[in-house]
This record gives sequence, structure tokens and C-alpha cells, in this order.
Amino acid sequence: MSKKENKLEEILEQPEVILDNFQSGKFEEWFEKNKNMISMIGGGIVLAIGLVLFGKYYLTTQNTDAQNEMFQAVYYFESDSLNKALNGDGVNKGLIEISDDYGMTKAGKLAGFYAGVSYLKLGKFDEAIDFLDRFSSKDVLVQARAYSLMGDAYMEKSDFSNAISYYEKASNFEPTKQFTPDYLMKLGLAYESNKDFSSAAKAYNKIIEDYPTSQKVNDAKKYKALNETLAQ
Repeated sequence: MSKKENKLEEILEQPEVILDNFQSGKFEEWFEKNKNMISMIGGGIVLAIGLVLFGKYYLTTQNTDAQNEMFQAVYYFESDSLNKALNGDGVNKGLIEISDDYGMTKAGKLAGFYAGVSYLKLGKFDEAIDFLDRFSSKDVLVQARAYSLMGDAYMEKSDFSNAISYYEKASNFEPTKQFTPDYLMKLGLAYESNKDFSSAAKAYNKIIEDYPTSQKVNDAKKYKALNETLAQ
């Protein structure tokens, strides 16, 4: 390490050096001797702040671009023109390309989510799992939905262990009165398919106890009783 690097490290890691010189009345002398190092530090801070601000600006503009690109793809998705939604129409980009180009943005991630749902609807379960597994969101409802959809894909593949895992994630991820009972019903069905009737009964019972006003309660009571019988 050079003398300049050693001095810079001292200034960065030992701020008491500055304080000692200031208190002893030697601050001007100390500043004059170290002004080049101080300029380097100040320049580094300015550069760091500049990079953060630029990064935020860049992501914001990229997110706006992704949102604009998604408009036609989402229209195709909602119209069940899923191949066009995924691959574009020759003029407008599809969800796959938008996800690849803007994957760091919220809109780009959402494009990946739509791509996963599209593949699920098309019966291409491995592709659906791939896109949904890459998806992450701070939106509680969408993230839980992604977990549930992965469970659906694994159920279609008769991979009941993985289906159970993702339905559990969906039902445990920031539970809501509106959607969690649905995920628990799916969890119970996955346990049934895996011949684990005791665990299925527990999943249905959770609906009964934790979500007594849910529209799923009557079905949960019926399936709980059935699975308790099968578990004996």
C-alpha cells in the first residue's frame, strides 16, 4: 500500500485524528497538509451520491419504458392471445423479451410474472415454473399469488411434494382473509393427493379456526371430516 493510500485509510478509519488537530488549534495546519486527501474523500462521496442518484433515475426511466412496452403484451394476455403475449406480434415486444430487457425494474419483473401465468395456461409447466421462480415482489398479494401458481404447476406435474411446499409458502406469506383460505384449500388437496390425510385435515382445520367467515369454511369442514376418517 502506498503512502497516499495509508494516509487516506487513516483519515477514513480514524476520524479522531481530525478531532485532535481541531481541538489542539492545529486544524488549519493539518488541513493544508491533507487537503489533497480531503479532496479525494470529498470527490469519492460526491461520486457515490452521483452514482446512487443516476441509478435511481436510470431505473425509473427503464421502468417507464417497460410499462410502455408491456401495454400491448398485457392486452394480448387479457385477450387470451397467449403466444402473442409471450413472443410479441412482430412489431411490439412480448413478455419474454420485456422480462429479459427490463428484468431489474418492477414492470420487467411483472412481465416475467405474466409470462409464467401464460405458460401455465398453455400447459407448459416447466416454463411456467422457471418464470415464476425468478419472480419476486414486495407486493404481498402478487408474491403470494406467484407461490400459489407454482404450486398449481407442480400439481399438474403430479409433483405433490413441491406443490405442498409452494402452497405452504403462499398460505404463510402475509396471510389475508381474502386469499389465504384459497391457498389452504389447495394445500389440503395437495396433501390428499400425497396420501397425507392427517396433514390435509390440519390444513382444512386452519381455515375453520383462523378464517371462520370465509366462504371456504363449509367445504373445509366437509373435507376435514373426510380426511380425518381416511387418516384413521
